Amino acid sequence: MPSVTFEGETHGEIVVKVRRWLASVDGQEDAGISAAEAVTQGAELTKDALRIIASAAPEPVAQSDLVKGLTNMGYKATDATRSAVISGLDSIEEMTGGGVVQQATDVGRKVVWSMNSTIAKQLLRSLRG
Repeated sequence: MPSVTFEGETHGEIVVKVRRWLASVDGQEDAGISAAEAVTQGAELTKDALRIIASAAPEPVAQSDLVKGLTNMGYKATDATRSAVISGLDSIEEMTGGGVVQQATDVGRKVVWSMNSTIAKQLLRSLRG
């Protein structure tokens, strides 16, 4: 029988991972995400990396209070940074009615399109050459 397991330090972390998984199953993962969702996903990725690094250490080192303390500090710093960035984004969005965040998203899409167009032109030149 297939099973799915999610690991997290808090209920919120597990909820984020479950939502991400459900979106990928429904084929929604390719859809654009909000700035706050991008920040949250980056924070979760950082915490996953901390977890992997801590677990890769030899057992006596991994179980030491020093490594546990540093890992915990990393989680707290990541959560504090995530909260501060999201709060800042919310403030900017509130002051501008969402205009700045939307303009940045639109510019990002145009840059990706422009880069793809440039690369395609270079590829065509190299094929003709």
